[in-house]
Amino acid sequence: MPDLLVVAALSEALENASAARPLGSRGSRGAVADSDPAELTPTATAVLAAIPAWWRAQATAVGLTGRWLEIETALQAVPPVEVPSDPPLGDSWGALTPEQVGAAYVEALSSATRARHGRHYTPPELASHLWGLARTSLNLPPGKQVLPGLVRDPACGAGALLLPVLREHLHASYGVDPALTLAGLPNLVQGVDTDPAAVWVANVVLAAEMLPTLARVPQKVRRPLPALARVGDGLADSGQKARIVVMNPPYGRVRLSPSERDRYAHVLYGHANMYGLFMAAAVASLDGEGVLAALVPTSFTSGRYFSKLRTYLGRDAGMSAVTFVEDRSGVFTSVLQETCLATFERRRRKKTRISSLGSTETSIASVKTQRTGEPWVLPRRSDDAPVAAAASAMTESFASLGWRASTGPLVWNRRSADLYPTWGPSRSHVIWAADLDGGALHRDPARDSMRYMALTAPSDPKVMVLDQPAVLVQRTTAPEQSRRLVAALLDDDALKARHGRVTVENHVNVLRPTAADPVLTNEAMTRLLATKALDRVVRCISGSVALSAYELESIPLPDPDVVRKWNDLEGDALETAVAAAYRPEGI
Repeated sequence: MPDLLVVAALSEALENASAARPLGSRGSRGAVADSDPAELTPTATAVLAAIPAWWRAQATAVGLTGRWLEIETALQAVPPVEVPSDPPLGDSWGALTPEQVGAAYVEALSSATRARHGRHYTPPELASHLWGLARTSLNLPPGKQVLPGLVRDPACGAGALLLPVLREHLHASYGVDPALTLAGLPNLVQGVDTDPAAVWVANVVLAAEMLPTLARVPQKVRRPLPALARVGDGLADSGQKARIVVMNPPYGRVRLSPSERDRYAHVLYGHANMYGLFMAAAVASLDGEGVLAALVPTSFTSGRYFSKLRTYLGRDAGMSAVTFVEDRSGVFTSVLQETCLATFERRRRKKTRISSLGSTETSIASVKTQRTGEPWVLPRRSDDAPVAAAASAMTESFASLGWRASTGPLVWNRRSADLYPTWGPSRSHVIWAADLDGGALHRDPARDSMRYMALTAPSDPKVMVLDQPAVLVQRTTAPEQSRRLVAALLDDDALKARHGRVTVENHVNVLRPTAADPVLTNEAMTRLLATKALDRVVRCISGSVALSAYELESIPLPDPDVVRKWNDLEGDALETAVAAAYRPEGI
């Protein structure tokens, strides 16, 4: 391995680890059983080659000598590639933390590999916070504590989530015979991953945490340090129940074999997402007092495809705490969708603690633990807690009161050849999300070059055309927008002005009544969607900038008699009435 490549790789690792790191672009659409090792780039191989020198620096720093300076004899783990016995690195590389070593490997992989295999770096701040949530769920007292049982990470990568766990246990075990402490670790800390290189890195950085303990063991009874991580399928049943599962699993749609779909049928609705499978398998692997602490996207709390997973979690391991990663600055930059840290407990908790995490942690509320498959209503701000409480108690929704939502069918880049700036008798007026900005239907000039779609396919008149009045709702909004609900009325006059038919782009949801005499008219529904109170409810269902058709249909509503009265209200009167409906009794 060229000396300069090794130095450059570690230089980049130092720079990256000291800067804000992303949680990733993660996941894959491959088969769930597709677990071939990650492809090693030259830089990743250079990082692996430099690790023996880093190990030597760590062992020397605690006073070890001889065979304990050689990683292949000191640790019961075989490197995935041939590594040099004495790479030419200076003493300064010994200053790398275990987290920086793990980050160096992950960041050295290609972006394609990270996307396919879900290799992603967990910032130390989030790893520590996740372990703190697990400790709270276990009612562990403040201060260093020995582990109360097995802690497993089924997608351990380079070991970031297990480092704070092992550190605390070793510090709390200082008064115990160090040889016994080391011998007992395989029964208390376990990592699993499909990537042999990541597993070796995890074993190295975890073993480096054991070096001070090893140094206290008399030389004549010292044994090689145990490997706490292994190559394997984190979804497989290990046969050993865990007291705690910590994880930041991969995510993305995956294909399932018939047997796999049967195995996960109790948590699947439609397509499978990898992180949902990991959540279900983790709960199944817990013992009777177990806790799952997971860093996952918030989509599981409201998405249609996670409805059966929510039911399963509510029944078998209720969510006892959730921390929304709100601040996209500092260590939380480049988070591609709303992320949360959540704990789930086998013990039946009645309340869920909600907080947000940015530069500091802010307590939001304590709400009733939700156990249904419907979208969970969870406030993202403390002043929305009463709204969430009232909405959670409602049994009606847009769907139950006779409204159906669908996503606009036009994916423009699939039909770009059919988009034109001018109208023609075989063309349909396209409505874009930008045409709804401000809550009134207009014509955004930036989209006029693709204003009309040619109806070329035989199915287009049925599939791509809307020729009846409807309420249009933006499916995605920009983070800087003040509202998440942006709606506009498509009435008879608007249709007539657009030659009687429109084609709706897929960043717009179409809301239509399913009954001849709906509880709300189209006009009243549009006014309702423009109220501040309903926007607050939506923020408690979907904290991201996206609002799916399913989530729109699922917005909780009060009794039909209450909703029907809103037909005759507008302006401040409607705002007051809707706000009163989403207020718990007695407040």
